[in-house]
Amino acid sequence: MTAAAPILSVERLSVEFLTDRGWATVVDDVSFDVARGETLGLVGESGSGKTVTSLAIMQLVPMPPGRFSGGRILFEGTDLVELPEKGLQRVRGNEIAMVFQESMTSLNPAFTIGDQIAEAVRVHRGIGRRPALDRAVEVLDLVGIPSPRERVHAYPHEFSGGMRQRAAIAMALACEPKLLIADEPTTALDVTVQAQVLTLLRELQQRFGMAMLFITHNLGVVADICDRVAVMYAGQIVEVAGVDALFQAPGHPYTEGLLQAMPQLGRRGEPLAVVPGVPPMPWAMPAGCRFHPRCAYAEPACTAGPPKLDTTRPGQASRCARSASITLRGSD
Repeated sequence: MTAAAPILSVERLSVEFLTDRGWATVVDDVSFDVARGETLGLVGESGSGKTVTSLAIMQLVPMPPGRFSGGRILFEGTDLVELPEKGLQRVRGNEIAMVFQESMTSLNPAFTIGDQIAEAVRVHRGIGRRPALDRAVEVLDLVGIPSPRERVHAYPHEFSGGMRQRAAIAMALACEPKLLIADEPTTALDVTVQAQVLTLLRELQQRFGMAMLFITHNLGVVADICDRVAVMYAGQIVEVAGVDALFQAPGHPYTEGLLQAMPQLGRRGEPLAVVPGVPPMPWAMPAGCRFHPRCAYAEPACTAGPPKLDTTRPGQASRCARSASITLRGSD
């Protein structure tokens, strides 16, 4: 039986930005798939290329100073990189929607919440203002905003942080997209509201049957909501695995470092573990493995050449030349 084609396939994607040091590659030869109904977590430190990857999928990378230097982004078989602007307008906000990282900056302070949600519905569904506003009330109710018929006329500054995030999710879901990209949607929220937003996203995903690309630096969130994980470092995918496999037996030292840096209840009183060093600048990547200056397992061979993704472990890939010879610790 042939497996169903993924709804999204990112194939060898590379994105560059023009800097005062010349062109710098910030997303380098990135490939991953998202299956229908699946949640793929895209994980890594700040500056690893996660958000640029998501903006590239949405074709929102500013050009200039950015440019695509290679690769394809296939959504249901259509290459979004080659799609003309009119075609992109039909896809963005309709079939692919995005919840941006900071709701206060992604919502326009000059317009009401209802008008901002209704605009997307009017554009993509071709309906009038009143039916579109009714749809805005429906989705605000769906995401748990109290008194949605009154709140639909409120401005973003009248909402709390958690309510603004729910409103941003409502805007993204108004046209019932097939794929939702959530760029760190819980970063600025307290723990209680974060748990509520994650529960909401799970429930809405099941209700609409949509796929989700969930971008975060928080592996605790990954364990809660994702099916598979792609770990990014210095613009590259360094590991891809199912959630359980990644937490039990990571295949890349960087993943091990991220797991060990998670707060653990059993380590009360112990200092938090850290990944030593800092990520490299895009214009000054180290030779060979990009993680080797920070890696406790590095050997001289790690600088010889860029390692390829090792796919010998079933369902798991790792960009580490030593993945077959070292045993890494998972989460405790």
